[in-house]
Amino acid sequence: MAVSLVPPLTALRQFDTCRLLPSRFADVEDSVLAPLAEDDAHLRDLFDLDNATNARLRTQNGGASGISVDELVFGVPNFRIINAAYTYAHPQGSRFNDSRRGAWYCAFDADTALAEVIFHKTVEYAEINRFDDSVQYQCMLADFTAAFHDLRGQPRYAACLAPDSYVDSQTLAERLLDGGSLGVLYPSVRRPGGTNLACFRPALVGNVRKGAVYRLTWRGNPQPTVEVI
Repeated sequence: MAVSLVPPLTALRQFDTCRLLPSRFADVEDSVLAPLAEDDAHLRDLFDLDNATNARLRTQNGGASGISVDELVFGVPNFRIINAAYTYAHPQGSRFNDSRRGAWYCAFDADTALAEVIFHKTVEYAEINRFDDSVQYQCMLADFTAAFHDLRGQPRYAACLAPDSYVDSQTLAERLLDGGSLGVLYPSVRRPGGTNLACFRPALVGNVRKGAVYRLTWRGNPQPTVEVI
């Protein structure tokens, strides 16, 4: 079903939204290349090689991407994590972005963020028919004060919340982005009662800082145990 019109705007003032990142990506100042280097000179050479194909740095230096360098943020805490959300899009895109440009996805509460992550990880494990893993996630908190297009309580946009398709939602997102939209508020597809935000603009992701760390452990079935560590 094709989407039409434009969703209403809602003025949002929401603190402590939760975005879950694999813990290995949360400490971006620590390079994963460091253990491979024999000395500092070797490490610099590895950095140069990695940076030649690093999407975030290529964008920050004016390279081709779905987002211009003028939109990225610099000099604020965790700016690399913010920029990475927009410059490392999934090859198939996500609910409200395509493969050319990412977005900052977050939930209003940790339970909703966990439900989203658990769903997608469980799909991955189902594809290989093995539910045996333990993964740590760092919650990155952020604050928002802006007006976003709001899909909550909007039946005409039901197709944008399809549990197994991003076709309509990506079409809507492209049209909204072209029209200057700041992002989309929408009900969680994975947790009834939960609310998510897809923020289209890096400059609006405010006061990013670390929250709790969660360990998700699968022991032979699709539902993992969740621990706060």
